Amino acid sequence: MKKGFTLIELLVVIGIIAILAGIVIIAVNPGRQLGQARDAQRWNDVNALLNGIHQYAVDFDGAFPAVIDNDDATVQIVGTGVACPATCTGQTVAVVCGANLTGTLVSDYLQAIPADPQGGSAADSRYYVDENQTTGRITIGSCDAEQSPIEVTR
Repeated sequence: MKKGFTLIELLVVIGIIAILAGIVIIAVNPGRQLGQARDAQRWNDVNALLNGIHQYAVDFDGAFPAVIDNDDATVQIVGTGVACPATCTGQTVAVVCGANLTGTLVSDYLQAIPADPQGGSAADSRYYVDENQTTGRITIGSCDAEQSPIEVTR
């Protein structure tokens, strides 16, 4: 008599392993985890841009870089050559061509203009900048946030 597992026993064990693996994959949700990691990078990038702009303002008696307009009806995409018309998810105001902050901020305040972790580039960072005409406050945000809007005003 030979000892071993029957085909039914093997299929039952494989089925149980498949069910457990499916539960673990659903619980971990790698797509969501990767989205959260990209959003964390976006938060860091937005804060770095805002800090660079404010450090510039400190050095120049409160003046923001000249390429940032203070038109409340628009936001500007940060980049060296954003094609018009630019798009930015979730914006209710017009999105206009890039605010090229490279010459103003890079080397003195930032190592490089940050780009979105999913498709951003030097030409189109996928981050936007806006100066409020009334308050003079600067807002930086992400066009491609995955979990919730990413925007910082200071």
